Amino acid sequence: MNNHPDLRAAPSVQEALYNGEQMLAAHPERSREAALLLAHVLGISRAQLHARPEQPLHQSQQEVFLDLIRRRREGEPVAYLVGHREFWSLDLIVNKHTLIPRPETELLVERALEHIPPRRELHILDLGTGSGAIALAIASERPQCRVTATDLCPRALNVARGNAKRLHLTNVTFHEGAWFAPLTAQCFDVIVSNPPYVAQNDPHLGDLRAEPDLALVAGPGGLEMIAAIVRQAPQHLRRGGWLLLEHGYDQAAGVAALLAEADYRHIESRRDLAGHARITSGQYG
Repeated sequence: MNNHPDLRAAPSVQEALYNGEQMLAAHPERSREAALLLAHVLGISRAQLHARPEQPLHQSQQEVFLDLIRRRREGEPVAYLVGHREFWSLDLIVNKHTLIPRPETELLVERALEHIPPRRELHILDLGTGSGAIALAIASERPQCRVTATDLCPRALNVARGNAKRLHLTNVTFHEGAWFAPLTAQCFDVIVSNPPYVAQNDPHLGDLRAEPDLALVAGPGGLEMIAAIVRQAPQHLRRGGWLLLEHGYDQAAGVAALLAEADYRHIESRRDLAGHARITSGQYG
């Protein structure tokens, strides 16, 4: 006798969620992920989803949901499957050309805002913007400031520009190029970046295989991109300006050493909610 649920018949919301969770049994967040995917298929919020447990799915909705569940089981990130991710209360479009914004990156935004007084008209730079998450979060909190963002990938920049337009944030400009290359002699009060910081042979790369290597891999040691930014930033920082960098959980000492060697002052690392030193900053000049 077959005791498995009949996945061919269109189930109720409650049955579909159960089926999805069973198929994602190896995923620690299987309940949340199944709910996110089903809410996406139905075009409703998760709250609405749980308020309608008996609502039947159409056969086509069931087929789309099961396809998303299978793709998630094979390792495709939920954010890519649904096409968006919330960051700093902003709903951002993401795709395979952009890194998926992480909750710990919000600490970089928090730290940057500490150096951007609400009524000051400062110039801010976000290097390697990807989906535009950091730049747009800062722009939304400091509308009087001018935010500039660069990225090497034109497809990522298209996503970032689209996010800015959707969010009606007009105080951000985007430039294509590696790090500071498209900026000529421009100078900024605050520079922020979440650059690639994963070493080429890092075993955790397997967990991130769906995301773009360009946004993840720094080189053999993991600090190559950060070192390049630390060296070049003084040419684009106003006197007393700040450089703030996100890095790996075990890289704070290395990043602080790079900043000290380049004559930055007031070097400080901040810990994320997991207790890892995740953001290191320094003042130049």
